Amino acid sequence: MNVRRVDVSAEAADMVRRLRADHGPVMFHQSGGCCDGSSPMCYPKGDFLTGDADAFLGTIDVRAPRTDGEPTDGEPAEGEPAGDDLVEVWMSAAQFAYWRHTHLTIDIVPGRGAGFSLEGPTGFRFLIRSRLFTDDEYAELGETPPRVGVQAPT
Repeated sequence: MNVRRVDVSAEAADMVRRLRADHGPVMFHQSGGCCDGSSPMCYPKGDFLTGDADAFLGTIDVRAPRTDGEPTDGEPAEGEPAGDDLVEVWMSAAQFAYWRHTHLTIDIVPGRGAGFSLEGPTGFRFLIRSRLFTDDEYAELGETPPRVGVQAPT
C-alpha cells in the first residue's frame, strides 16, 4: 500500500515549482498556531529552523505532470525525483499529536493569506485538506488508531 502522511495536489505542486524558480529550494511548516499559523507555510529551505518541537511528516513530489499524452490525474513525470523535486514538510510536534491520525494534502486556493509564506503575493494561499487514515493504513504505519469520541477508559 505504501502509506504516506502527506501529499500535494497538482495545482499546489505547480505553485511550488513557480516559487522554487523565484526563491530556490523550499520547505513547508505548519505550526498549529491561531489564524494563518494553522495553514501550511512555504519558506525558502533553511529559513525556518526546525528542532525538537517539530515533526517531519515526509516529502512531497512536485515534479511537473507527465507530458507524453497519457492521462495523468496530476501524477508527476515518470522516473525518480531529482534534487529539489522532493520538498520537506514539517509540523509542530504539538499539532502533530492531534493530526497524527490523518492523511494531509497540501492544496492551494484563491485568496490571500497573511504571514510569511512565499505564495502570499500571488493571490493564492496554501491550505491543508485532511482525511482519517483507514485501519489498514494505520496498520502499515505501525500505529494504533487514536481513541475518538466518548469512550470508557481501558
